[in-house]
Amino acid sequence: MINLRVIFNILGLLLLIEGVSMLLPVGVSLYYQEGDWSALAISAAIAIVLGAIAWRLTQRGDKTITKREGYIIVSIVWVMFSLFGSLPFVISGHIPSYTNAFFETISGFTTTGASVLNDVEALPHGLLFWRSMTQWLGGMGIIVLSLAILPIFGFGGMQLFIAEVPGPTPDKFHPRVKETAKRLWVIYVVFTISEAILLFLGDMNLFDAVCHSFTTMATGGYSTKQASIAYFSPYSQYIITLFMFLAGTNFALSYYALHFQFDKVYKNEEFRFYVGFLLGFTILITSMLWFADFLPFEESFRHALFQVVSITTTTGYVTTNYLQWAPFLVVIIFMLMFLGGSGGSTGGSIKIVRVALLIKNGALELKRLLHPNAILPVRLNKKSIDPQIITNILAFVVFYMMLLAGSTIIMSTMGYDLNSSIGSVAATLGNIGPGIGAVGPVENYAHIPVFGKWFLSFLMLVGRLELFTVLILFSPAFWKT
Repeated sequence: MINLRVIFNILGLLLLIEGVSMLLPVGVSLYYQEGDWSALAISAAIAIVLGAIAWRLTQRGDKTITKREGYIIVSIVWVMFSLFGSLPFVISGHIPSYTNAFFETISGFTTTGASVLNDVEALPHGLLFWRSMTQWLGGMGIIVLSLAILPIFGFGGMQLFIAEVPGPTPDKFHPRVKETAKRLWVIYVVFTISEAILLFLGDMNLFDAVCHSFTTMATGGYSTKQASIAYFSPYSQYIITLFMFLAGTNFALSYYALHFQFDKVYKNEEFRFYVGFLLGFTILITSMLWFADFLPFEESFRHALFQVVSITTTTGYVTTNYLQWAPFLVVIIFMLMFLGGSGGSTGGSIKIVRVALLIKNGALELKRLLHPNAILPVRLNKKSIDPQIITNILAFVVFYMMLLAGSTIIMSTMGYDLNSSIGSVAATLGNIGPGIGAVGPVENYAHIPVFGKWFLSFLMLVGRLELFTVLILFSPAFWKT
């Protein structure tokens, strides 16, 4: 039987944490002497009071979390955070439509970066800061954050960790989940602070530097400027490119690198695939822009590198309108939307590790046809991969493509052409943000109908939790005692 008490207890505690998080943007608003502080304060009070009530009323009882409770909590918490996190935008009147406010907020928490704002710079500083914070909190994962906190209150965290990080080969560099969560967050915070300092040394003020470091490390892509990163200097673009690359790298490898264990980094096959894809596509696009479009070499390289890293890591920042490139390059950009970052990173989409294992398995299938009696296991980092993991990856990709195709059909019923339909679905399901067609890099999602926005919000959630965590809730077997 599902333990509803422990579910409401944890959700109440997490809602309380969200309310407390809203107090920081209140301080930012007061510093800039802008009126949005009241909307943020009211929203924080609502979240804190309701969270505290739910937490206190359900404290007694069994606090054991099974897999079923873990999946329910992880799925609901993203929706709950978005429902309450959208209140400051609605109460302040800057995004009066609750549908638009919810879309903007869940796009933040899922680190998608799809926006409905036609004038980002019209938002006051407090709301802009909260908008960036939603991505920063969602980047490492609300649940991973809670893993470092819940054990204090007597909760075990393993089932939440499994539900939140369902990747095929989780690299657990520390056996205790609580300690792992703390180490992940230390790395996350160190990288965030480092990027903010470097951006501040360039052409960004402190506010812009902090907001962009929040959304870069989350691979979220929200900017404080309507023109995104095109607004800033090449220096800032290169700094952001570096940290997008780091955010898309397995954080376990970052941990090893920070401890000078570089051999574990360069020997990691997923990392080599990751770097290889980025370099290969960057060289290809740079060559095309330089020779075909006659752009200066540095500009060609910078735009190519930035867009390849941004799309591959599912950050979604832009420095140029890539839809104006040759059709061949637009197709490449679209293909990059399905790579995703490394496993154990803040990136979304299919993930490099799955792509690498599929390539390896495909190559071995050709050998198996020639040598049907040979035992040819798929290996990653010189270790044999359980065939069940390969089956899981194949199922994941099949479900991903089926959902992509079905959702594209649904979006097309709203009057959108193929490019816009598949572009909006690929960009939200992959947690990328900008797509192709009517939701390209210089457009947004404001024109999407109300139903379309709620549907795409659902895709953001499914993509952020890697399909199975959400889809399993629609299985009748899940609810059977």
